Amino acid sequence: MRFSRGFAAAFSLLLVSACNMSGDAGGDAPKVAPILTTEDAKDDQSFAQPELARVTHVDLELDLDFDKQTVSGSAMLDIIAEKGVDIVVLDDDGLKIETITDADGKPLDFTVGEVVEGKGAPLSITMGDAREITITYSASDAAALQWLSPEQTAGGKHPYLLSQGQATLNRTWIPTQDSPGIRQTWAARITAPDELTVVMSGLSEDEPETLDDGRRAFTFEMDKPVAPYLIAIAAGDIVFKELGPRSGVWSEPSMIDAAAAELTDTEAMIDAAEKLYGDYRWGRYDMIVLPPAFPYGGMENPVMTFLTPTFIAGDRSLTGLVAHELAHSWSGNLVTNANWTDSWLNEGVTSYFENRIVEEIYGKKRADQEAALSFAAIEDTLAEVGTDDPGTALHQPVNVDSIGSAIVYDKGAFFLRTVESIVGRDRFDAWLQQWFDNHAFQPATSAMILADMEENLVKDEAEAEQLQLREWIYGTGLPDNVARPDPAAFAEVDAAARAFSDKRKLDTEAWDKWTSAERQRFLAKIPRKLNEAELAGLDEGLKLSASTNNEELFLWLELALQNKYEAAVPTTEQFLARVGRRKFVAPLFEALMDQGAWGQPIAKRIYAKTRASYHSVTQGTVDGLVKG
Repeated sequence: MRFSRGFAAAFSLLLVSACNMSGDAGGDAPKVAPILTTEDAKDDQSFAQPELARVTHVDLELDLDFDKQTVSGSAMLDIIAEKGVDIVVLDDDGLKIETITDADGKPLDFTVGEVVEGKGAPLSITMGDAREITITYSASDAAALQWLSPEQTAGGKHPYLLSQGQATLNRTWIPTQDSPGIRQTWAARITAPDELTVVMSGLSEDEPETLDDGRRAFTFEMDKPVAPYLIAIAAGDIVFKELGPRSGVWSEPSMIDAAAAELTDTEAMIDAAEKLYGDYRWGRYDMIVLPPAFPYGGMENPVMTFLTPTFIAGDRSLTGLVAHELAHSWSGNLVTNANWTDSWLNEGVTSYFENRIVEEIYGKKRADQEAALSFAAIEDTLAEVGTDDPGTALHQPVNVDSIGSAIVYDKGAFFLRTVESIVGRDRFDAWLQQWFDNHAFQPATSAMILADMEENLVKDEAEAEQLQLREWIYGTGLPDNVARPDPAAFAEVDAAARAFSDKRKLDTEAWDKWTSAERQRFLAKIPRKLNEAELAGLDEGLKLSASTNNEELFLWLELALQNKYEAAVPTTEQFLARVGRRKFVAPLFEALMDQGAWGQPIAKRIYAKTRASYHSVTQGTVDGLVKG
């Protein structure tokens, strides 16, 4: 592990344990990753005290019970601790703990502390000299786990299980220290009914073992230390299709061909990413296309990216999502934010990297257009909340609500685009690759990346002043040196939007030729207030309600509902019944609720039917919107 001299002079770091912590380019993953103990690295969302005692490895032996919707079994934890420390504190949110024992089977005393809303409770274990402990437990109603009935799947015959651990939900089914700064290796043996297949975010080289009780056992291993939120599981009637020598896709049988066709460019994306920023270090890059209830676009679980089926458009126009999740294999999975106040280190860096992959695979025009859409999202957010809102800083102060993806993802990406535009692409790329190499398999903070830039990128004081690095990271709004997107990226589309705004002129031939990014731009630029005849003309002329592109369909439905367009309600109801992605679901319910006596009864009626089909992440957001 290597830090810049400037950073070492300004901050002190305590590295707990030290065996094989090299993060050099091409080197092996460290057996034990460092713990950062600077104030800005502490995680107030975890009860753990890793500077005293920490988990380094988790070994799971779990049975999946689909009837009871419960996981049960044991977790064996490897612990390292400072001399004289005899208590280890884990994160627990609703686990039913049966026993905790040492390596010899001797019971250990433990207490579950007071529950803190949204955080769970501390599980304090008096381990004495023990450094290997086994927790026997079960987890029901775990917020990280979504149990789908056969009716909620494409096949309709078998149940399904999927998990979503980010940011702090894995403590609802795994007893460990659930903080991104406490990296852990892990292994698992999972049993499930023999008609189901289990996949996890670890490698599996063994065939499943057939048991005597009508079940099969699946084994997995992650030998590289990862943030615990990246331990993920899915189980269902799923099949696999190879995409390339180190990539493939899982999905339900009825979806596998469409999924594989949409993911044709995956191997080329891996090659492009490696060309940009060095070796892919995780072995395989597989994906699973989940049922529609999955609450996010994608989740970058190592070696098994989880994907929403909503990205399948039939023309690979939404595969920027795949580029994003792949890029997380470097930014987020390889180098991880030490806590969630610095989530831009995961998402902003990844969004920049995503755009570079898109440019390599699909060309500069598409990359520029997608960047322009991101910049528009930043401008819209700043116009809504103000440029001095504390939530618009990349490094989020503790106890300040995040403004959302336009800051964490898009402002973070434009920070790096701006730096690149000033120092030049060659210098910037060399710097970013060394950042990944020298901090591989380790946590990081905003202070660390700032110090690294000052040490390894900035050439002199004049350039430092021009870059405004500290203002970008810690300041609100957008610095005045921002590298704005090319105004010509959407020149034709913006002209068409103005023509529609001024004269209600609609160029359907142009629409048919446009990329998805261009169509999304048009729908975002036309007036927000339209009458029934104008909305009907849009829908008929552009065939919006029949769109197979979910990004475009969502934008249309949101516009229609904001204008109380009754004809769009049946399509909205169908959309909300088949899609569980929070990005789509929450704004549509919000649009309905904002329409008072017209929209609120519709929202409540639809939500009463669809709520049970959504993941807890989506439910938690929509519950706050649909009141009464």
